[in-house]
Amino acid sequence: MSAPAIPLRLTAPDPGWIAEADVVVVGSGIAGLTVALRYAELDPAAKVLVVTKDVLSSGSTRWAQGGIAAVLDPRDSPDEHLNDTLVAGVGLCDVRAVRTLVTEGPGALRRLMERGARFDRTPDGELQLTREGGHRRDRIVHAGGDATGAEVQRALVEAVKAGSVEVIEHALVLDLLTDARGRARGVTLHVMGEGARDGVGAVHARAVVLATGGMGQVYASTTNPGVSTGDGVALALRAGAVVRDIEFVQFHPTVLWLGEESTGQQPLISEAVRGEGAVLIDHEGRRFMTGVHELADLAPRDVVAKAIMRTIRESGQSHVFLDGRHFGEDRWKTRFPTIYAVCREHGIDPATEPIPVAPAAHYASGGVRTDLLGRTSIEGLYACGEVACTGVHGANRLASNSLLEGLVFAERIAADIHAERATEEPTTVRTAGNVVTGLADPRIRARIQAHMSGGASVLRSRESLAETARALRDARWTPVQVLPCTESWEATNLLTVATVLVGAARARLETRGSHWREDFPDRDDNDWLGHLDVTLTEEGPQMTFTPHGDTTPPRLAQELAAAGLNPAEIDALIDRALDEDLQEAGDVTSLATIPAEQRAIADVVARKDGIVAGLAVAEAVFVRLGAARTERKAKDGEHVRAGDVLMTVEGPVRGLLTAERTALNLLTHLSGVATLTGRWVEAISGTRARVRDSRKTLPGLRALEKYAVRCGGGVNHRMSLSDAALIKDNHVVAAGGVAEAFRAVRERYPELPIEVEVDRIDQLGPVLEEGAEEILLDNFTVEQTAQAVHIVRNRAKLEASGGLTLESARDVAETGVDYLAVGALTHSAPALDIALDLRG
Repeated sequence: MSAPAIPLRLTAPDPGWIAEADVVVVGSGIAGLTVALRYAELDPAAKVLVVTKDVLSSGSTRWAQGGIAAVLDPRDSPDEHLNDTLVAGVGLCDVRAVRTLVTEGPGALRRLMERGARFDRTPDGELQLTREGGHRRDRIVHAGGDATGAEVQRALVEAVKAGSVEVIEHALVLDLLTDARGRARGVTLHVMGEGARDGVGAVHARAVVLATGGMGQVYASTTNPGVSTGDGVALALRAGAVVRDIEFVQFHPTVLWLGEESTGQQPLISEAVRGEGAVLIDHEGRRFMTGVHELADLAPRDVVAKAIMRTIRESGQSHVFLDGRHFGEDRWKTRFPTIYAVCREHGIDPATEPIPVAPAAHYASGGVRTDLLGRTSIEGLYACGEVACTGVHGANRLASNSLLEGLVFAERIAADIHAERATEEPTTVRTAGNVVTGLADPRIRARIQAHMSGGASVLRSRESLAETARALRDARWTPVQVLPCTESWEATNLLTVATVLVGAARARLETRGSHWREDFPDRDDNDWLGHLDVTLTEEGPQMTFTPHGDTTPPRLAQELAAAGLNPAEIDALIDRALDEDLQEAGDVTSLATIPAEQRAIADVVARKDGIVAGLAVAEAVFVRLGAARTERKAKDGEHVRAGDVLMTVEGPVRGLLTAERTALNLLTHLSGVATLTGRWVEAISGTRARVRDSRKTLPGLRALEKYAVRCGGGVNHRMSLSDAALIKDNHVVAAGGVAEAFRAVRERYPELPIEVEVDRIDQLGPVLEEGAEEILLDNFTVEQTAQAVHIVRNRAKLEASGGLTLESARDVAETGVDYLAVGALTHSAPALDIALDLRG
C-alpha cells in the first residue's frame, strides 16, 4: 500500500465568521506591510487587511542583522550590483528581475526612510555603507549596528498603526479560497484568541498576497523564528500554484554554535562581522578561506558554508570559529551590540575569544513562482518576500538582497492590484469541492526536522536524500485520528514543504549554489542550467524541468508549468510545427494577399460541443507570431458548446493566419482527447473507479495528451518506462518466473514501485505474495474482474484494461477496481472541431 496522499486541503472546521476586504495580505514583515501601506496610499478608500501569525512586530524581518543592499554611493552602479547578484546566483537568476531590483531598489529604500526607518549615518550625516559577502562595493545600509531588521519592522509597524490598514494578529492561514474560474478570492484562517474573530474564519478579498516568510523550521537548526513553518509555500502548493527552485536553501555559514543538542532558532552572527574584518579559523587557529575564493572570508555564502563543512568533516570537530578579537570591546559594543550581547549571554566574550560557529538553515531562495509583478500562476494570488521565487536569487541569495527584494516587489504588487481594480467583476467564492484533505500528527515535527538536518541540509547525497524521503513518507502514517489544531496544521505544512524540497533535491544531479550533492560535486550547465517547477496534485508532487531563459512568455510559461508541462518542450514542439509549415518560403498565400501592416481581431470558436484543452499552448503559438493581445473566454477542462468563443486574439493578420493551423492542430487534438475522456468519466460517475490513460501516445505529444486527459477528468498512469517497474508476461518468461522478476527489479531499483500485469485469476496469489503495489488485469471479463477484486481485498491497486468499451465501462467500474485504463483516449480520440474566424 502506498502512503497517504499529501492533502490538497487542510482538515478544519467550517468558517465561523467572514471578513470582507479589497486586499488581504498574509504576513507582517517588510514585504507584507509594504504591500499594505502602498496599496492604502494608492486607494485610500480600499479596505486592506493584514493577517499575521503572531503579533504585528513578529516574523523574520526583525531578526535581520546585516542590512539592505542598494546602490547609493556615486562610485557604485546598478550594473555592478547586478553582476554581483548574478555571480552569487550561479547562472539561475532572472536577469530582468535582478535589473528591476537594482534599478528600483534605491528609490524603494528612500521611500522606506520616508516611512520613518532610521539607518546609521557617518558623523557628517551621510548614510554609513558597509560590505558583506559577495559584494564588491560598500552598499549595505544598516541600523543600530546589527539591528537593521528590528528598525525596519518598528518603522513599518508604526506606519500601519497610524494608518487605515486593519490587522488580525495570532492568525494562522490555512487554505486559499477561489471563485468558479479558479481565481484567488480569499483565505481561510484560524485565529488563536478570543472575541468575534476567534477560531476558524474566512477573509473574502479581490486579491490575496502571500508574504509569509520562510520555512527554516523544516530543519532542526535554523536562524528562522518559530513561526517560519512554510505556511505560505504549503498553501500555494495545495492550491495548485507553481513552486520553483525549492531545493536551494541557503545555510548561513556563521550561526552561533550552542552545542550538539541545541535545536530550534539559533542566534545569527551577521555576515557584516566578516565584512568588518573578522575571519574564520579552525581549531588550530588557521584561516581556511584563504585560497578557497578570491574574496576569502567575504565569499558568497554557499562557498563559505561548504568550506566550513569541509573543515568540520576533515577535522572531526562539530564547529569552527569566527575571530573578531582584534575589534576590541568598544567596537563590538558600538558596531555589533546585539551580537555582542547574545554572545555574552551564552558565556562568550568575542573581544577576547573567537566565536564558535556552524552553518544553519537560513533563507529559501526558491518559493512560489512569480513574474515581475508578483503574480503567481493562480490569478489573483500574489507572493513576495521569502515565500516567493521572483528569480532574483537564483541558486543562492546575495547577502542583504532579501529585504530589498521585499520592498521592490511589494510596491510592484500594490501597483498591479490597483491597476487591475477597474477591470474586476464581482464574483462568488466557491466551496473547495471534493479534494483530498488530511492532517499530519504533530508529534512528527521533531522527526521531520531531524531527518531534514541529517540528510537534506548543507551536505546531500543520493543515499541521504533517499533515506530522508522514506522517513517523510513514513511520517504520513498515523495510528490515531489527528484533530485540527495549530500544531497539526503546522506539522502538515512542514511535511508538505519537506517532501517537495527533498524531491527536488533528489532530482537535481549537480552541485550549484546552496544545493551541494556530494555524489555530483560539479556544476553541470549542460543538463542542469534550468529550474525545477513543482505543482501538487491528487497523485502527489508533479515536477517539470524548465531550461533557464525559455522563450515562452513568462505568464504562459507559468501556466504551462502549473499544468505539469515543460515550457521549453512546448517551445520546441511549436518550433518543429512551424518549421514544417513554413519551410523556406513561409506562408506564401498570406504574403501575397495580405498587406504587412494589416491588423485584425479573430475569434477561436468551437464548432461542436465538447471539453476544451490546450488553450495556453494555442495562445503561445499566436503570441509567437505576433499577437499583441489575447483574451481567453474559456478555460481548459470546461464543457463548451458549438458557437462558443474560446479565445480572442488581436494582431497582424499575416501572423494570425500563419499561426492558425499549428494552433488549431494542437487545440483540436487536445480538446478531442479531453472530450473523449469526459465521456468515459461520465460513464462511470458515482463509482470509486478512475479513468486513466496509457503510454499509447503520439511521438512528442505525450505530456500534452496526458494533460488533456486530466482536463477531461481522467488521471495519468506512467509518463515513461522509468516511472515504475511494470512486469509483463515476457518479463516473467525472460526472468524465469514472477518471483525472479520481482527480485531482479527490487535489487536493481529498490525505491521504484512495482506493478505487474496478469491475464489469469490464478496469477493473483503469487503476485500478491511478492508485494505488488498495483496489478493490471489484462482482458478480464466483468465476472473475472469482480472475482479479482474479492481476492485482492485492497492489498494492491487494481486496473482493468483491454477490451473495454463505453457500454461496458460502468459494469467494470462497479466491480470495485481502482482504474479503467483506456489507451484510446490518446491514440484514437477524434479531434474536436474548432475554427479561427477573422472579424470583418
